Amino acid sequence: MTGTYARVVSVGHYQPEKVLTNEDLAEMVDTSDEWIVSRVGIKERRVAEKDEMVADMAVKAARNALENSDNFLEDIDAVYVATTSAIDRTPNTACRVADELGIPGGPAAIDVNTACSGFEYALGLANDSIKAGSVKRALVIGAEKLTDFTDWEDRSTCVLFGDAAGALVLEATDDPAGAVSDTVWGSRPDMSDVIRIEHDVPYIKQAGQTVFRWATTSLAPLIEETAKRAGVEIRDLAAFVPHQANLRIIQGIARRLDFSDECIVAEDIILSGNTSAASVPVALSKIVQTGSLKTGDPILLFGFGGGLTYAGQVIYCP
Repeated sequence: MTGTYARVVSVGHYQPEKVLTNEDLAEMVDTSDEWIVSRVGIKERRVAEKDEMVADMAVKAARNALENSDNFLEDIDAVYVATTSAIDRTPNTACRVADELGIPGGPAAIDVNTACSGFEYALGLANDSIKAGSVKRALVIGAEKLTDFTDWEDRSTCVLFGDAAGALVLEATDDPAGAVSDTVWGSRPDMSDVIRIEHDVPYIKQAGQTVFRWATTSLAPLIEETAKRAGVEIRDLAAFVPHQANLRIIQGIARRLDFSDECIVAEDIILSGNTSAASVPVALSKIVQTGSLKTGDPILLFGFGGGLTYAGQVIYCP
């Protein structure tokens, strides 16, 4: 298949079985369900087992996405994995995923690390590769095991993070209807120290209030630009799937853009916590698999976080 556009044909996700509730955390650090919910909206999060790696979760999400499509492993010629929590420097996670899936033919294997906006960056790169003709069908995955980098004695951060993976299958098409829009992306490198996992302190550290102010005051115009780039009015979106970082951030952005309650996808922050690059594809997969959206419905994805970085695009429900 050749084409000058790319469309999403299926989605999938995976989360570990182990649930860590706010009550569980209250037995570990000085916190409470009321304190956590009032500040970030999270009730529980999933935690991977010690021997379950980022690539393992990515593979499970990819298999779920492939099960929901008409494509087969031999159709895939590129694998993009967005993650900030892979432990190995090399081989990259995408190569491990391609190998574990058993994709034949030596697909392109690309890791993307822009933290919480990583999935949208990876989708943007895959979209551009398909439009350029160098890729025909791609797996785009966001996978994180942030609990490997969580300081369980720091109540300001340990309540936030969880583990998960989400994926979609992207393919070339000649039909512009339902095509992924151009990506709106960028960064604030002058704020790079606001969220960090550094080699000498291997835990997530962040200036939470600074991130909150940036997200609630700076992102709304960028989300508007994402819709405009796709030729879609905010009021015509069937769903807005933002990075599930903090329920208060999502609510603040929604108020500024006058999103309807029905349009906002925010439930996953409550039950999954912040899963960084996995958060948008997991939330997307869940909302699509509920059947509440129709094929062709416009969905705006928008990620933001460490770097600081941001990225977004409009896709159409498969």
